[in-house]
Amino acid sequence: MAEISKITVPVDVDGTITLTTFDIKDATARQAIEALGNAVYWMGVTTTTLTDGGTTNPIQIDGVSTTAKKGGMAQYDGEEFIWNGTKWQSVGKNNFGALAFKSSASGNYTPAGTVSKPTASITGGTTGKVNSITSVGTLPSCTVSGETLVFNAGTLPTKGADQTVVTSVGTIGVTQPTFSGTAATITVS
Repeated sequence: MAEISKITVPVDVDGTITLTTFDIKDATARQAIEALGNAVYWMGVTTTTLTDGGTTNPIQIDGVSTTAKKGGMAQYDGEEFIWNGTKWQSVGKNNFGALAFKSSASGNYTPAGTVSKPTASITGGTTGKVNSITSVGTLPSCTVSGETLVFNAGTLPTKGADQTVVTSVGTIGVTQPTFSGTAATITVS
């Protein structure tokens, strides 16, 4: 691995920020700084079409042509891609960009599993019989024919079969639904 021997960083000198170049003498420090240069960093959301294995570079970020360096992460059409130095590699729809500068985040996890059906039962109680009516019958009536008044007594209701009805309710039992599977809350800090 090629090691860098100089590093340029912004330095505040009495309220003025200037870029200052430092010689790096220690080989371990040079290796550590080089490794930081290969870390993943967030570039932004691009309008440039990115595909897994694609080599398009530079890309457009916020309307500005931006050249990706190794470890650069950009989002296109809701999917994140990392530049490996020669091509883009898809890391999926992880929404890293939305979390890039947050100190904490949380999300919900929907577990796979089953929920049992609730059940209800009635025990005890009493029943009785009542008469049903299939026809209400007719009302009495009268007619006059000449000088004769004729009465019609009508008909009585027609009795049907006895019907069973609940006269008091015993105990009602309900079994609550249960879940089988695992549930979890995922928190990112």
